[in-house]
Order: sequence, then structure tokens, then C-alpha cells
Amino acid sequence: MLGPVILAASRSDRMRRLISAAPVTKQVVDRFIPGEDVDDIVPVVRELADHGLELTMDVVGEDITNPAQAAAARDAYLELVDRLKPLELGTRAEMSVKLSMFGQALEGGHELALSNVRPVVEAAAEIGTTVTLDAEDHTTLDSMFAIHEELRKDFPQTGCVIQAYLFRTEADARRLAASGSRVRLVKGAYKEPASVAYQDKHEIDRAYVRILRTLMEGEGYPMIGSHDPRLIAIGQELAHQAGRKLDEYEFQMLYGIRTDEHLRLAAEGHRMRVYTAYGTDWYGYFMRRLAEKPANLRFFARSMLTKG
Repeated sequence: MLGPVILAASRSDRMRRLISAAPVTKQVVDRFIPGEDVDDIVPVVRELADHGLELTMDVVGEDITNPAQAAAARDAYLELVDRLKPLELGTRAEMSVKLSMFGQALEGGHELALSNVRPVVEAAAEIGTTVTLDAEDHTTLDSMFAIHEELRKDFPQTGCVIQAYLFRTEADARRLAASGSRVRLVKGAYKEPASVAYQDKHEIDRAYVRILRTLMEGEGYPMIGSHDPRLIAIGQELAHQAGRKLDEYEFQMLYGIRTDEHLRLAAEGHRMRVYTAYGTDWYGYFMRRLAEKPANLRFFARSMLTKG
């Protein structure tokens, strides 16, 4: 299994230096991360929107070691909101945030993350859009869900992410489906122990379908985060069985992966949202994309061999 090896490499400073220094790395990273700053990302937003696609934008970076860095992450998102405002895309361009970027792992991190993310959620609401709280490793989830619940008191459109490979997620889905939340379901991209997560791909897929059925039959707004053609087809069938209209759920995929499928789903009338990350601290995000799918790793390895 290469996935766990790659995820371990994502935490290695030595591997970070090696991969960052490879001549071909920027070319390959650009496939997944289309820019380093907000000036780079605005034209991408316009282009995707012109093709009938929606977006959720992530300013990459997770290794926050002090409150000043957390405040800088907050300010980066506020700058993004400011640049989105004149585009008048509303919820077609939302944002995804990792609470680790807002100081969650620091001393007093729960309150620090809440105080940093709230202005971003407020600013997003002022321009008619919203924020989704990304899921990270299982040790952070109780804090994430508590912050999600607190934010929804004033901003009920605030979304969150749940991960199919965690044993806890079926119970989390039942709770969230009954609350009217916006919930993105993904398989999961962190290395988790067997004590808390399924390790077998088929078990994860089966859990994904069970959880998605719960979301579709509930009162919330399901967001299907997957590139798997079989799970996409199952998602469409479950939505049909639940009597959902095309605007009562959506698909989400990563920028640079299965682009033709993005366009196909949008052309069929589905809401298709592209998870679009940007920023200079791209390493952890990039390595998780490689770990998620062997084809991504093959693409990178082939590029290293032919272009390096």
C-alpha cells in the first residue's frame, strides 16, 4: 500500500526539501494548485465559472506554530473574500478552511481557531457566500464539530466535512443530516490507525455508500466529494430514490482531476463544484493528492522521469 508511505512522506522535512527541489515539481504541482496568490486565482475563478462550474477555494497551509501565523491565514482568506466580491458569484464561489491554519493546535487553540475563523465566515456571508470547515485527522474533529455548531447559530449555511473511513462518521452523519447542515462526504486522506478507521478500500467504499444514503434521506444538503465513477453513479441513484432535485445536492471534485467529468456533470444540469487550492505552502496538500489515488502518483513519477 503506497498511500500510507506517501502520507508519512508528507510529514518529512527531508522529503519536502527533495521534492520541492526537483525541476519538474512545479509543473506537476500546477496541475493541482493553479496559483500561489490571490492574483493568480481570480482568473481561474472566472474561467471555471464561465464553464458553468462552481468553486470552493482553499488557501493551502497547515503547519501553524504561532498565533501570528494563524492571524495571517485569517487575513489571507479575508483578502480572498475582498477579491471575490466584485465577481458577484454568490454561493457559486465559496471557501473551504482547515482550522489547523487558524491555530487549532496551539495552546488555547479551540478558542483561537473560532475567533480567527468567525470574521471569515462573517465576511463570506456579507458577499452572499459561505464557508465549509474541512475535516482533518480524527484528533481534531470534536473541536471542528463544536466550532461548526457555534458558527451555525449565526450562519446556518456554514458547512462541514465528514470522512467515510472513520468509524464515528455514520453517527456524525445521522446527527448532521437531521440538522439541515451542508455536509461534504469524502473518503478521507489522513493516515489513521485501525482503532478508529477502516483500512480496507472496499470497507471504506461500503461505508461511503451507507453514509451517503443517510445524508440523501436526511434534511441537509449533501455534497458528494469523490472522483470514483461508481460512487458518482450511486450518488445520482440515491438522490433519485430520495426524491431530490438537481439543486438539492452537489458533486465536488479536485481541481486538475477528471476535468472532463466536471464539465460533463455540469452540462447535465448537476451542481458541480471544483475544490481549488492555492498558496505557497502546497507540500502537504500535494502529497495527500498523490496518496489518494495511484493514478496521481503515476502521473508525478512519469513526469519526474521524462522531465527531470
